Amino acid sequence: MQFSKSTGYALHALIHLAHAERGQNVGIRDLSSMLGVSESYLSKIMSKLRQDGVVRAVTGVNGGYELARPAAQITFLEVIQVVEGRQNLFECFNANAERHRLFFEAEESDEDIPEHRGGSECLVKKVMDGAEKQMYDYLREHTIQWVMDASSFDADCAATKKR
Repeated sequence: MQFSKSTGYALHALIHLAHAERGQNVGIRDLSSMLGVSESYLSKIMSKLRQDGVVRAVTGVNGGYELARPAAQITFLEVIQVVEGRQNLFECFNANAERHRLFFEAEESDEDIPEHRGGSECLVKKVMDGAEKQMYDYLREHTIQWVMDASSFDADCAATKKR
């Protein structure tokens, strides 16, 4: 499994916006320059984030983007779902096919009857869904603010400005 480059750019752009002084927006030209990506490509990503209420576009000569709410309220999961979509990562291809009883959990009431073994839940999907839930929980726990707090972003930016 791999997230798209768009997700990486979205997360990094949000960190830059979170770092901007309160009330100061960042133009698409500056953001694209900081991230090393074209303005048109980043504009498409920022448009998705704007449509979902993650960022706010400021119009005018000094226009740009700013976070629509505090960085502590923007989770990695939310950003990933905006960019990648909100579909399940795994679909059981065997769900509508003839089922092999080894892949399905036995229903408690029928497990003693061989022809009734194999309830309706695919065990492969059960494992994959459990893994997906753990990943989603982890991504939900981490916010843009968490990155700001856990990193030396401020020190790195100050060093870059001095060069």
